[in-house]
Amino acid sequence: MGAPMVVWDPRMLGYDLGGDHPLHPLRWELTWLLAGTLGVLDHYQVSAPGPADDLTLGMVHTPGYIDAVRRASKKGFAFSVGHGLGTSDNPIFEGMHDNSALIAGASVAAARAIANGEVDRAVNFCGGLHHAMADHASGFCVYNDAALAIAALLEAGVRRVAYVDVDAHHGDGVQAAFYDDPRVLTVSIHESPLTLFPGTGFPSECGAGAAQGTSVNLALPAGTADAAWLRAFHAVVPGVVRAFKPEVLVTQHGADSHREDPLADLNLTIDGQRTSYLALRKLAETVTSGRWLALGGGGYSPVRVVPRAWTHLLAIVADHDVNPTRPLPDDWIARAAAERPGIPLPIDMSDGTMGPVTFERWDGTLEIPVDRAIQDTRSTIYPLHGLDAHDPRD
Repeated sequence: MGAPMVVWDPRMLGYDLGGDHPLHPLRWELTWLLAGTLGVLDHYQVSAPGPADDLTLGMVHTPGYIDAVRRASKKGFAFSVGHGLGTSDNPIFEGMHDNSALIAGASVAAARAIANGEVDRAVNFCGGLHHAMADHASGFCVYNDAALAIAALLEAGVRRVAYVDVDAHHGDGVQAAFYDDPRVLTVSIHESPLTLFPGTGFPSECGAGAAQGTSVNLALPAGTADAAWLRAFHAVVPGVVRAFKPEVLVTQHGADSHREDPLADLNLTIDGQRTSYLALRKLAETVTSGRWLALGGGGYSPVRVVPRAWTHLLAIVADHDVNPTRPLPDDWIARAAAERPGIPLPIDMSDGTMGPVTFERWDGTLEIPVDRAIQDTRSTIYPLHGLDAHDPRD
């Protein structure tokens, strides 16, 4: 198989919620610039997506909601349309439908390219808008491109899809879309819903009917740092994904798990996030024969964190890893400084570890706070997959 695909169109930067809204398109622009300057994009075929049409959006969203988004997107629109639109989290803006449909279309196009055998791997770092529900906007997300990509894979004949979400916030919209569908495994590792939006993602949310066991939630205590996060990830995620035997892996890489993120309270570094990407690449290599769609997501430090995190993601998906000691290019630093004057900038692609983060694997005991979260999730989910909840070898 040839080079992986990255879907990109500068028009996606038009998904701009305005003013001081935390989700700012600068994070995508600076990611594209950094990945290009470091030569990461040289290893990709770049595909310009088209917008998702109503039939495609309708695989997840209701006709009434799509119509409401379209009506609210008109210049000067000042009326309430409901559906979660027009709130401080999800303000309406001119062109909202077109820009949201373009991001959705990008993830769907990437999914279809994988399903059709055109590529094994693809990335849409502008995607990962995982909170949008069938009939309403939520959590800065208008259309749920992640759920639409999974629906497109199923429509194309893929029999089982595993979705792994490492955003600090629960991947509630994707879970809801497939909660009763046994063909889709959704795994979300996130900050506890007791302390963070959207207030869902407890281990007891494990799927309905024939899909019981296919929704997996690993809710971590606020303050969880690199080593504990990775301990939890490895104690739950690889085992349940292997047991499910998916044909394609879809991953969401919200960078808001970083210790500097203003909207969440996890404590990861760039190096810890990069280590998680390496683990997911290994999972794709060993379980889905390399078939892997990687999406962006949250992340509200648009200069210091997100561009470095997602440049590492792009490099890892392409099997051309960037050394964490790699200095940031002068041109990129100048551009970032011009966009956000007064913010101290990092100097390289690491937060100091300069390599994969080491951690102690879970041994079945309750030694540190994160171990309770591990045990709660394994006790709920593992028996439903024929696995031993208490055996750390599983």
